[in-house]
Amino acid sequence: MLSTSLPGGTWTLGDLTVTRFGYGAMQLAGPGVMGPPADHDGALAVLKEVVDLGITHIDTSDAYGPHITNHLIREALHPYPDSLHIVTKVGATRDPQGGWPPARKPEDLRRAVHENLEHLGVEVLHLVNLRLGNAAGPQPGSLAEPFETLVELQQQGLIRHLGVSTATAEQVAEAQAIAPIVCVQNMYNLAHRNDDKLIDVLAEQGIAYVPYFPLGGFSPLQSSALESVATRLAATPMSVALAWLLQRSPNILLIPGTSSTAHLRENVAGAALTLSEEDLAELDKIGS
Repeated sequence: MLSTSLPGGTWTLGDLTVTRFGYGAMQLAGPGVMGPPADHDGALAVLKEVVDLGITHIDTSDAYGPHITNHLIREALHPYPDSLHIVTKVGATRDPQGGWPPARKPEDLRRAVHENLEHLGVEVLHLVNLRLGNAAGPQPGSLAEPFETLVELQQQGLIRHLGVSTATAEQVAEAQAIAPIVCVQNMYNLAHRNDDKLIDVLAEQGIAYVPYFPLGGFSPLQSSALESVATRLAATPMSVALAWLLQRSPNILLIPGTSSTAHLRENVAGAALTLSEEDLAELDKIGS
């Protein structure tokens, strides 16, 4: 059953209704997102708890592990509830050193889509994000060839909806000129707000924005400011960061990750925190 009691309610990705509070599966893999988890049964328990809490949006990638998180998702949750929608990413692979080299040639993307289908145990991928850029963030350049490859796979019935990740505003516009997208997944949080304008544009278009690293890359001064607000509200910094994202714009969907059921429940409870206008004004100074 679709839950409406989770923080933020729901959002529609094309014809898919998802909870705005989702779950990111990356942390289920081993250290450095490589290899199996230290606690296999614990990882399965987290995924089952995700569904039990009413979360209907899981973010994953076959690059996590590699292949580990998708195998875990299938083991824990297959056959999937009709309300559960799994979002995956293609466009990067892993090397023996744990790096994330790009894999955006047509043959790379076709192979990645078929591997995701196989490892998740589905006939159609609900949503596939094309991963662009690199570890430093978005990089300029045309996405036409890789995105058109995904469009071809979509036309073949293997993909339901498309999105882009680690993309510039120009790349988002280029993708939209080729085919409809339903989401953009970029790094964004209180301290890193380069996408403020893009978020507002996407909101007007009814397109979701999915930020990753809700607490990543804060300077000590910014962390101190966030800690101060959290202390005043008797909350954790993560709770404040997640609640701020939900209140920032109605098209923002959350995918915080954890390998702990207790931490998962804490994140859900924390995101329900209501921030006052005064709180928001103080927090906005962090990103200014």
